[in-house]
Amino acid sequence: MRYYIVAGEKSGDIYGGRLIQALKQEDPQAEFRCWGGACMQQAGGILVVHYHGLALMGLAFLCSLRKLFSYLRYCQKDLLNFQPDVVILIDYAGFNLRIAKFAKKHHVKTFYYVSPKVWAWNYRRVHKIKAYVDRMFSIFPFERDFYKKYDYAVDYVGNPLVEQVRFHRTHPNFLAACQLDSRPMIALLPGSRVQEVSSILPIMLSVVPALCTYQFVVAAIKDIPDELYEEASQAASVRLVYDQLYDVLAHAHAAVVTAGTATLETALFDVPQVVVYKTDALTYRLAKWLIKLKYISLVNILAGKEVVSELVQHHCNTKTLLKSLRKIMGDTCYRQAQLAGYQSIKQALGETQASKQAAQLMVQYLH
Repeated sequence: MRYYIVAGEKSGDIYGGRLIQALKQEDPQAEFRCWGGACMQQAGGILVVHYHGLALMGLAFLCSLRKLFSYLRYCQKDLLNFQPDVVILIDYAGFNLRIAKFAKKHHVKTFYYVSPKVWAWNYRRVHKIKAYVDRMFSIFPFERDFYKKYDYAVDYVGNPLVEQVRFHRTHPNFLAACQLDSRPMIALLPGSRVQEVSSILPIMLSVVPALCTYQFVVAAIKDIPDELYEEASQAASVRLVYDQLYDVLAHAHAAVVTAGTATLETALFDVPQVVVYKTDALTYRLAKWLIKLKYISLVNILAGKEVVSELVQHHCNTKTLLKSLRKIMGDTCYRQAQLAGYQSIKQALGETQASKQAAQLMVQYLH
C-alpha cells in the first residue's frame, strides 16, 4: 500500500520514522512519501519537504501565513499525484486538519497519529476531526475520555516515547567523547524551534556562573542556526552536544527543560527537572486567553497535579530558575517526590509498543 505521512516538527518526524519501520513489518510492499525530516527519510520514506519550513510558532507563524498556504497547496497537489491508500497526519493541527479536509473531499482515507492538543484549546476542532478523520490513534490515555464526550472513538496505542527510551542504548564512551568530567551534570534543553532557543537559552545560561560545582550540557540540534548557540559555545563549564538528547539525559543529575515533548522524555529518564517557557508578549496573552489547561508541561498534565516546577513568562528569569534548580538538587524530599510522580506517569502510559500497535491497527483498518 501507499502511505502519505505529514509531520510539521521534530517530534513528529521521530514518531513518523518509527511508524514507517513498524508499517514495513506489517506491509513489506509499502511505499512512503512524507513531510518530515531525517528520521522518516532514514526509515525509508521519500522526503518531500523538511519540517523546518513548517516549525513556526507565535508571531513568526502569523508572519509566515503566505508561505504556509503555499506549502499547503503544494502538499495537496503532491498528495493527488502520489495517489496514496491513506494519509497519515501527525499532530500539527493547523496544517494537517486542512489536509484531512482535502483528503476527505478526494475520497482518500485519513488516519491521525498523535492527536492535536484539542483538549488544551480550540475544542471546536473536535468537530473537524470527526468530519474528516477516519481513525484517530492516541498516545495519551486521557484522550479516550476526552473524545468520548464528543461521541468519537479513538484507539489508544501507547506512547512512542516510552518505547524510544526503553530501547535506547547509551554510548559507553559518551562522557569522554564529549569532553565531560566527573562533576554532576545539569542538562539544558532549550527546545527544537528557532524562536524557543533564541528566547530561552540565554536565560538557561544565566545560572551557570552561580553553580560552578556543576557542568552544563546544552542538548543542541544541528538543524538550528549555529549563531543561536554561540553564547553557549563560549561559556565556561558548558558543552554543546548535538543530536544526542537521550545520552545527555542518561547522564544528567538535573535538567532545565523548555515546555514540550522533552519534559516527558526527561521524566522517562528519571531526571528531576525545572520546566521553563517564554515567548513574545502578544503570543503569551493570546495563549493565556485560548489555553484552558492549568499546566503547560506534559508531566504535570499527565499527573493531574504539579510534579515539576513551571516557570512561565516573567517567572522565567535568572533568580527564580536558580532557586528552583537548587531545590531539586539540594532538597532530597522534593527530589524524591518528583521521581515518585514520574513513576505514576509511567504506569499510566503503560508498556505498549506504540509504533507497532498503531501499525497493526492501521493495516487492519485499511484491509
